[in-house]
Amino acid sequence: MLHRLFVIALLSLLTACMGVPPGAEPVTKVDAQRYLGKWYEIARLDHSFERGLEQVSANYSPREDGGIKVINRGYDPEKAKWQEAEGKAYFLKPADADGRYPGMLKVSFFGPFYGAYNILVLDPDYQHVLVSGPDTSYLWILSRTPQLPQKTLEPLLAKAKSLGFATDKLIYPRQPEKP
Repeated sequence: MLHRLFVIALLSLLTACMGVPPGAEPVTKVDAQRYLGKWYEIARLDHSFERGLEQVSANYSPREDGGIKVINRGYDPEKAKWQEAEGKAYFLKPADADGRYPGMLKVSFFGPFYGAYNILVLDPDYQHVLVSGPDTSYLWILSRTPQLPQKTLEPLLAKAKSLGFATDKLIYPRQPEKP
């Protein structure tokens, strides 16, 4: 009986990591090929695995198994060195007839443990994106360029705030002036 309760609790915990924040809806059509490439982190909510990092970027490339290879990289000015983490991501639902996926992925940097990667806003030209985790404690604004114009950033912030994210607590990591 105790073993069964443990398994149920573990499954509940793992599926909780795959949720979508209340009231949020991931985008419905993502062209995986267009999403690949380098993204610069414009803003994020604080969390331990990126704390203190600057010049943060994510690079997505195809994996042989159909997934996405994820390389997250950032500079730690206190240690004067670069940190890098390699992970993998998979779309949670199959592609539609046009080959586009719903914007819900699972991502892992630690073996069999996955977390949610929800694409909440995606620019039609794939130039900026609003991404969340399973709840309102994880949020990223990413861009194809190291800086994002204020007129582009403001609607993303407004959307995030309307969904209950603490936009007043966002961190804006220093990025290089040019890629």
